[in-house]
Amino acid sequence: MQSDCVWVGDFMLSRVLLMKDANYPWVIMVPKREGVSEIYQLDTDDQEQLIWESSFVASAMAEEFGADKMNVAALGNVVKQLHVHHVVRRRDDPAWPNPVWGRVPARLYTNAQLRDRVLRLQRCFTTSTFKPNEDVQASC
Repeated sequence: MQSDCVWVGDFMLSRVLLMKDANYPWVIMVPKREGVSEIYQLDTDDQEQLIWESSFVASAMAEEFGADKMNVAALGNVVKQLHVHHVVRRRDDPAWPNPVWGRVPARLYTNAQLRDRVLRLQRCFTTSTFKPNEDVQASC
C-alpha cells in the first residue's frame, strides 16, 4: 500500500494517505494500531474516533471535490491492516457507477499534480486534530 500512496498527514488515530490514482480524489485512512484488521477490534474510544475522523474526511472531500457520492469502505481483502478508503465519486468519473477497483487503469499524477493534491487535501482537512505532513516535497 505504501508504494501506491503518499502521506498527507495524521489525525489523532489515523494516518491519511493519498492513493496515487488521479482518476479519483481518493484517500486511505489507516488507524495507528498494530494487529487490527477490523473496526470492531478497536476499543470503544478508538471506534468513536475513527467514525469521527472518517465522517470529517468524507464531508470535507465531498465539499472540496464536488462529490455526487462518497464511497467509504473498509475492505481489507488484500492488505490485512485495517484501512478505510474514501473515494470521491462523480457521475463523470471513468468508472461511474461501478466500483473503482479494476475498472480502468490507474492514471498517475505528475509530481506537481501530486504535490498540489496533497496540499489541497491538507487545507480541506484543517482542524485542531489534523497534523499535515510538513515534508510534502520529499513525499512527492
